[in-house]
Amino acid sequence: IGTDNNSAGQLGGKQMGTLLPAGGNVALIGGIAGDVTSAARLDGFQKGIPSNLKVVQTVAADWDRQTALTKATDIMTAQPDLKGFFVANDDMGLGVAQAIANKGKTGQIKVISVDGNKDAFEAIKSGGIDAVVAQFPYVIGAMGLEACQAAAAGKTLPANVKAPVQVVTKDNVDKALAAAPKPGESY
Repeated sequence: IGTDNNSAGQLGGKQMGTLLPAGGNVALIGGIAGDVTSAARLDGFQKGIPSNLKVVQTVAADWDRQTALTKATDIMTAQPDLKGFFVANDDMGLGVAQAIANKGKTGQIKVISVDGNKDAFEAIKSGGIDAVVAQFPYVIGAMGLEACQAAAAGKTLPANVKAPVQVVTKDNVDKALAAAPKPGESY
């Protein structure tokens, strides 16, 4: 029972296409180089973007907010026509949002991150982050408990179960905040 991180990345890629219908250059910020979770999210993103979006740079920021802020600042300097960032977790996404704010470009450069923590949801409300691909560890735990109960009762279980993943934007962030740590939409 768990989240399909590649699928989560694909949802992020599709959402970036929605945010940037005219296309443009985007950068990716992952966790630790070689990390399986980070790689799956970044690979999924690249599979999910439309052909008019081009990934111009990919860096690792060690799952750290300050490192992501620094890397995003460097990327924006090297890529002055950058239109968006896809970031492998919310903490780094908040660092990227701060880097964009420091450059006076909030709203001009789109940010999508993955996880679904409260601070990232609040950043959606304030405009620093445009979307979060939310995962729900609480639900994964609850589903695990349900699976244990079913197994103890002798029921046959599937080999794999995908936990819910939902894209949170300004349109549904209030619902997501109210429902946390559960999804704001049915699954």
